Amino acid sequence: MDITLKSPSEIEKMRIAGAATARVLEMIEPYVVPGVTTEELDNIMNDYIVNVENAKSADLGYQGYPKATCISINEVVCHGIPGPHKLKEGDIVNIDVTVLKDKFHGDSSRMYIVGNHTSPRNEQLCKCAQESMYEAIKTVRPGSNLADIGDAIQKVADKAGFSIVRDYCGHGIGIGFHEEPSVLHYRNNENLILQEGMCFTIEPMINAGTYKCRTNRKDGWTVTTADKQPSAQYEHTLLVIPNGVEVLTLRKDEDFPRIITH
Repeated sequence: MDITLKSPSEIEKMRIAGAATARVLEMIEPYVVPGVTTEELDNIMNDYIVNVENAKSADLGYQGYPKATCISINEVVCHGIPGPHKLKEGDIVNIDVTVLKDKFHGDSSRMYIVGNHTSPRNEQLCKCAQESMYEAIKTVRPGSNLADIGDAIQKVADKAGFSIVRDYCGHGIGIGFHEEPSVLHYRNNENLILQEGMCFTIEPMINAGTYKCRTNRKDGWTVTTADKQPSAQYEHTLLVIPNGVEVLTLRKDEDFPRIITH
């Protein structure tokens, strides 16, 4: 396994890319309203990435992906392609953004509730996805095991009665969009000791029903739950620091520390 430990200069570039990614997700929030199309949201974000952040979307053109962001609604687990679909009151929406700036990547996603309310179950699902990510982040430090991440997420999901998607995982990140290691979000037997300078994402996808998913054969990207029950996801890019973890993509709206030390 070829894991790249980031140098001080590379870490600073990762911080810059991560902060830019966080600002995109902050900026778009007031636009996530009933009646807006996902393509309109994508255009707003791409314009912001290019013209305000002086960066570019890492998604656009990646393995042929046609848009700048992924926007996944309700039963769509991930890789929802922005298009003419209009958001409606009560939808739960994941927006996943990866910014490429000065050769380095920042990758983050969050849930948005469209309008003034959604179902209590949808609210619980979104809360579970975020809480499971936070609990997993708390385990990250030099000397801890990569498998601790999946264990922490599993505990939160099991307690809530939800399932964890197994087909997709977190990943190392840096100059490469997807680097080693793969970060599993469910209980597993991986045996990798974390080291200072590692950068990777934690991005649990939590389903209300079965963990099983299907990929749309027509577009080759859109992943939905097999039972059409809703799904929720949160994601952050992380850096292992000497005595803990730094969240490189933390947003201002989050009640969570940027740096956790042990």
